[in-house]
Amino acid sequence: MTNVVRAGVLDVGYERHGDGQGWPVVLLHGFPYAPRCYDEVVQPLVEAGAHVVVPYLRGYGPTRFVDASTIRSGQQAALAHDLLDLIGALDLNRPIVGGFDWGGRAACLVSALWPHAVSGLVTVDGYNVQDLAAARTPAPPERECAYWYQYYLHSERGRQGLQRYRAEYARLLWQQWSPRWSFTDETLMATAEAFDNPDFVDVVVHSYRHRHGMVEGDPAYEPTEARIAAAPVVTVPTVVLDTAHDGLGPRPISGSHGDHFTNLVAHRLVDGGHGLPQENPDAFTEAVLLLREHRAR
Repeated sequence: MTNVVRAGVLDVGYERHGDGQGWPVVLLHGFPYAPRCYDEVVQPLVEAGAHVVVPYLRGYGPTRFVDASTIRSGQQAALAHDLLDLIGALDLNRPIVGGFDWGGRAACLVSALWPHAVSGLVTVDGYNVQDLAAARTPAPPERECAYWYQYYLHSERGRQGLQRYRAEYARLLWQQWSPRWSFTDETLMATAEAFDNPDFVDVVVHSYRHRHGMVEGDPAYEPTEARIAAAPVVTVPTVVLDTAHDGLGPRPISGSHGDHFTNLVAHRLVDGGHGLPQENPDAFTEAVLLLREHRAR
């Protein structure tokens, strides 16, 4: 069942599972995904006593902006504030937060900037924080070609293409990013329903233009972007899941992840591609449960 709560600049649509008195977990999807990516993660967590919240990010599903004049920003600081505001709106007591892609970015940033708000972090592919200054320097061609989907959205043609071919765009990215995942049309369309949001295209396009310095961010988030630029470390207990078969290629980060996480509970290389929770739900579930055990000691 989908619920809606006023949280900051959004009315956030979210799915809630388990006993509301259970230990809280917030799971965040990425682009182009939706809460469906956690369907096989939720039940074992509920059986372990968790109260699981899976929100729709800004621009997805039933989530809507409260004010028509708010910039439809997809910048990382906006995603971080959305998560922080949701935790507060639902009065969650220091949940474990977990995610990948955009959701992993929000989870990492809240854990780094407001560690008092969470008790642990599960992050796929490590420190999902954008270095906006470095993003303006071209990478080697073999890495650049993997980012075609970002450069496509820098043009008006790309905007119109995403507007018209939302599900087809997702299908191609899933195929490229998760080369060993044999998903069905039904699986894709169950997620693509979430793209039928009036703000989806604007938020996505802004995200991929902002990270390359093509558009300004929302001025409301400038102080937070300044803090992010300093690459804050994550001090809460963290499990890092590195994916063995991500079509986007290896991340330019240290092997131990110790540079960014000062309380690393575990670092695991697991089978799966970019959409790990949907491809290998057991690995993601085990990571959350490991943090729960760590917290209970």
